[in-house]
Parts: sequence; C-alpha cells; structure tokens
Amino acid sequence: MQIVIIGTGNTATVLSKKLKAAGHVIVQVYGRNRDAAASLADKLDAGSCSAWNDITQDAALYLIALADQALPDAIHLQLKDQLLVHTAGAVSMEVLKNMSRNYGVFYPLQTISKEMEPSPDIPLLIDGNSDKVKEKLIALAKTISEKVSIANDAERIKYHMCAVMTNNFSNYLYVLAADYCKKHGLNFSNLLPLIDETASRLHHFSPRVVQTGPAARKDMSTIQRHLNLLNEEPELKKMYSFFTDLMLRFEWTKEVKM
Repeated sequence: MQIVIIGTGNTATVLSKKLKAAGHVIVQVYGRNRDAAASLADKLDAGSCSAWNDITQDAALYLIALADQALPDAIHLQLKDQLLVHTAGAVSMEVLKNMSRNYGVFYPLQTISKEMEPSPDIPLLIDGNSDKVKEKLIALAKTISEKVSIANDAERIKYHMCAVMTNNFSNYLYVLAADYCKKHGLNFSNLLPLIDETASRLHHFSPRVVQTGPAARKDMSTIQRHLNLLNEEPELKKMYSFFTDLMLRFEWTKEVKM
C-alpha cells in the first residue's frame, strides 16, 4: 500500500517504520517543521513537504499522526475516495468526515517513543465509516501487529482512559517515589525488581489477585507509621491517605487466573 504520513512525532515515526518494514511504501511525509519532515522521510526513502497544498493526492492511505489538539489543522487535507485515518485514542473518527468519503481510526494502544528499538508488538484498535474501510484497515494492521481489534469511538475513549490510569498515573507514582528516594538518600533502583515483578504477574493473574500491602490486609499499625513518615510531606501524605482510604473500603475477593 502506498502511504502518506502526516506528522513527524513519536507515533508517526514508529508506525511509519513498521509499515515500511512490512513492505508498504511510504511515498511522502508531511510535517510543519521542514527539517523534521525531511529527516523522517530520509529514513523511509520517501519525499517530504511542509505545506498542506504540497501533499500528493494519489496515495492509497493517508495516516494522520498528530497531537489531538493539532488534528483540526488537517481540515486542509481534502481527499476524494482515498482512505484517511487518524491515530488518536480520545478523538472521534467523525472529525475526518469532511476530508474524505472513506475514513477511520488506526489507534496504537501503547506508549510510543522514537527510541523504541526493537519496536514491540503494538495492539492496534481499528474503526472505519464502512465495513469495507474496516476490512482494509484490519488487513493493513495485521501486517504490523498480532493484536488487532475493532473499537468504536465509545470503546476507544474508555481504553484511552484506562491507559491513562495504568500508564500515566502509575508512572507519576514512580516519579513521586523516585523524588522521595533522592531526597532521603535512598536508591530508587532497589525498587525496580518489585515494579517488574508486579507488572509481570498481570500477564497471568487478575490485578485483584496480586494486590498486596498494608491496606489490602488492613494493617493499620503499618499505615500509621507510613503516615507519620510523611508529616513533613503534605502532598505525598494526602496522596497516600487517599489511596489507602479507597483500598481499605475495597472488597479484595480473590479471582481465578485471567
């Protein structure tokens, strides 16, 4: 398939490299920054441009990998029947309906960075404005991923929200823990095996099953000692108390393997 990539960021870079490696032809890269577009295009043996009017009109697929807030700028791209998709998790595919008669979504459910080497298998959530579009996008997605599924706008935003909780929220807790360790002369790297083990268990068990800690076992003595440690860290104490209160009220009934 001949493909035009709209964007030069992390998602555009990783997906375009995967598509090229799968045998598709990246014919052009568009980017507002001329140098960034040329740099990515060079890696893909493609042409580049930095003006909407210079985007070729005869490719089979146009993949918009822009930040959510920049997606409205793509209205400048006016196609006929060519397939047009965006990669956003929290934006309806209907944002594309005035740009082409065939449009959809090609959403990678993964945190993505240009430095991913080797690039892992990325789950792809697909949607389209017709069954024919969905079939084409599923076929395309399966050339670069073993984890492909259909998800409409309502389902995709829920996946996106869960991704924020499991990835962004958890990483923020890592940030807080790392800063606390640094402040108190502790080595954050000693926590990495614990982080790795907790995540690896989720491949085999429900998160509910692997929950441990003083709140899960209602160890009020340990909880109070932790809170005392945080008397001079009001924001951390507030966060610790918030999560602990929720967990103390939670019913930790055991489940079978996932």
